[in-house]
Amino acid sequence: MSEIPAKATESEDPSDGAGAEVVDAAATGVRPGEVPPGDALWQSSPPGSIYDYIKVASFSIGPDGLVDQWSLRAEQLFGIPAGHAVGMDPIEAFIDPDRREQGQRKMAEILDGREWTGVVPFRLPDTPGGERGHEGLAEVYVMPTRTEEGEKAAVCIVVDVRTLRSIETDLAASQAIFGQSPFGFLLIDPDLRVRRANHRFASIFGGTPDDHRGRGVHDYLPRPEAERVAATLRRVLETGDSITDMHVTGFVPGSDERRHWSVNLYRVHSGTGRPIGVAWLGTDITARRAAAREAAAARRNLALLNDAGARIGNSLDLETTARELLDVVVPGFCDLATVDLYQGLLAGDETPPGLADGSAELRRVAFASAVSDAPFVGGGPPVAVGAVHHYPFNSSCADALRTARPQFVPAEEGGLVQSTLAVPMVAHDTVVGLAQFARTKGSEPFGDRDRDLAVELAARAAVCIDNARLYRREHERALMLQRSLLPPGDPVASGLDIACRYLPGNSLSDRPSEVGGDWFDVIELPGHRTALVVGDVMGRGLRAAVAMGELRSAVRTLALLDLEPAEVLSALDEIARGLGAPGGVQQATRSARRPREADLSEVYLATCVYAVYDSVTRRCTFANAGHLPPVLVEPGEDALMLDVPPGMPLGVGGEPFEEVEVELPEGALLALYTDGLVESRDHPLDEGLQAFVGALTDPSAPLEDVCDHVLNTLDTHHGEDDIALLMARVQGLPAGSVGDWTLPREPRSVGRAREQARRQLIEWDLEPLVDTTELLVSELVTNALRYGEGEIRLRLLLDRTLVCEVWDSGLVQPRRRRARDTDEGGRGLQLVGLLSAAWGSRRTPRGKTVWFELPLPDGENGLADPAEALLSLF
Repeated sequence: MSEIPAKATESEDPSDGAGAEVVDAAATGVRPGEVPPGDALWQSSPPGSIYDYIKVASFSIGPDGLVDQWSLRAEQLFGIPAGHAVGMDPIEAFIDPDRREQGQRKMAEILDGREWTGVVPFRLPDTPGGERGHEGLAEVYVMPTRTEEGEKAAVCIVVDVRTLRSIETDLAASQAIFGQSPFGFLLIDPDLRVRRANHRFASIFGGTPDDHRGRGVHDYLPRPEAERVAATLRRVLETGDSITDMHVTGFVPGSDERRHWSVNLYRVHSGTGRPIGVAWLGTDITARRAAAREAAAARRNLALLNDAGARIGNSLDLETTARELLDVVVPGFCDLATVDLYQGLLAGDETPPGLADGSAELRRVAFASAVSDAPFVGGGPPVAVGAVHHYPFNSSCADALRTARPQFVPAEEGGLVQSTLAVPMVAHDTVVGLAQFARTKGSEPFGDRDRDLAVELAARAAVCIDNARLYRREHERALMLQRSLLPPGDPVASGLDIACRYLPGNSLSDRPSEVGGDWFDVIELPGHRTALVVGDVMGRGLRAAVAMGELRSAVRTLALLDLEPAEVLSALDEIARGLGAPGGVQQATRSARRPREADLSEVYLATCVYAVYDSVTRRCTFANAGHLPPVLVEPGEDALMLDVPPGMPLGVGGEPFEEVEVELPEGALLALYTDGLVESRDHPLDEGLQAFVGALTDPSAPLEDVCDHVLNTLDTHHGEDDIALLMARVQGLPAGSVGDWTLPREPRSVGRAREQARRQLIEWDLEPLVDTTELLVSELVTNALRYGEGEIRLRLLLDRTLVCEVWDSGLVQPRRRRARDTDEGGRGLQLVGLLSAAWGSRRTPRGKTVWFELPLPDGENGLADPAEALLSLF
């Protein structure tokens, strides 16, 4: 047995392989671990050999059944030095006494030349501390042999069963994991070649697992992707850093579908820690990636819809709303987009219910592009923003308008656009226009999900556009109503030079606003008096304009009753309290009886200044209902705000209004206005009022110039409210145009009145009016003597017309009635009505005044003949 050196089985010997020749696998063209063909070469096992891991021990038994050679590994396994083991009976040394007989029989069989493999229990040696050794278990391989003299002997190879079973278990588990894994499993050697593949990997890429041995990543992936993966494998081999969830893209044999895998890479080591390759664990995530893309698209679309909800519809302007839609979709959803709206809608026409036929004219109101110098063609020739056009009846765009369904527009060959969606804009079952969304070359074409999103976006914009259309229609109607209720042109009044301005809210800006309830009016009253009115209904929109119209009409009606300014405002207050409630004026009357029970949520509040100017006395009486104070500029003086008690706004009720009478010198300037002139969000009201007063620096200038100067000076103080400005310069009636006489209460006063009237008319060169005036003055003075009280006053006023007034102290108002044929009287007022242009009566602080008015002769309109008028009464 001496020819068998103990070192042959001891791989841990420091000299093992030191002088052996190392064979380069790449140079020989064989896989690592394989012995190349050709000359037999000694190759050293690398560190961490399987033998080193298993810890194989060996010893030999001589012909006498005693140990004659003992390896160093045997010393480690059994704990017995070679000097003690050589010459020992292995049966007696290691086997328990109760098993020695069986062991000796086996040894005899072995020495007789029979091979044997089995598991042998043995007793570990006692420890130096005196503890008895534990029983071990060894798997023994016995191979009969002969000595040089031809005697029978045996060589034994021993493996610790515990280590062996552990290896078997690890191999079985590794095989189970490798073979049964639902993931693609590869073992890649240091040369980046597949050393082993499992069935799952082979089922994907075809063939059997053995067919993939020796292949590289370039055999499975496109070149750029293969280079990236190979670089990653080298890095894992060099650094030992694991890679998790690396995404790899490629194709499987026989399919053009792009597949995606998630790959985990980690370096594999031998039992001693030597790197032997890289483990590849891959799973197909194509479906997961698709689901992730769907989820990302859903989140993106949801964010886009949320953005649309926040950004579309912030303006009540049609064009602005269309641009807001394009600001949302470009470039987040598409590269190019346009919006076309029906021309009829933009012109204010009503569209018929149901679906449009696609043939009507449209106007392009918005265009947006994320691509420079890229004209959007869409479903026809290029159309500029603002241009009116229509789509051919057989085009996709016309079909979308006709059916109210989105259409994919075919792309023009060689054009920039590769995918276009034509989406009708539908609001309340009515098509209001068409939105087109386009993606250029290189972008992902539109899909069904994109189509649904485009429909939702277009629908949202359509509702906002329809709201803007309805608002524009209401705004224009309200503005039309408001303007129709304002005095046409520059009003004319006796003894006043008048100029006025009315500006709707934001008329000086690009942002439309709702029409307000501002108004002004100039009302001619009997006796060459004039009522000046400026008011403001709180609130905006059509209802405010209607309320303004009702209040203005009420003011005119009350002014014709010749009520005092405070009485006019008190009556207006009752009317305003009924405007917002069912029942109208009747409700206002009931509320006036119960002023504290009125519900302010059902009424319109308004402010108003009512002033009555008498051109004969040049005195003006003011009453104010919560409005800003009038401004007066006397010649040579600074402008000042008149101290008129503001009172409560109209509609509040329950509070009386005060009157203030001011004498206005010749040439004085009076200004009435609404808060839109002096109030804004950027400036406080007091600052605006001071700026207004400061702007009235040259009251002697023409009134039109004064108005323009005020508006230009206060431009920064304008807010979003309407502006009403009424300016009047005092030009009193000259003394020579007034005839005033007091008559005693006696019958001869009738003749004296006729005589005074005749003399005054001749002095004024109004001979054509003498006969008619004498007759009518006689009738009025006679009625004053018969039905009135106190002394009688006769006054003639000459301005643009001739006015005759008869005053007395009686309170009974004259009433016109139709006399019967048999009546001797009762025809005086009928005669006055026939011969005069107008007549009436009004109360005064000390009685009443009955008046009539005659137009001045102009050579065209002749006066009625008194004789014919008298005959017509009978």
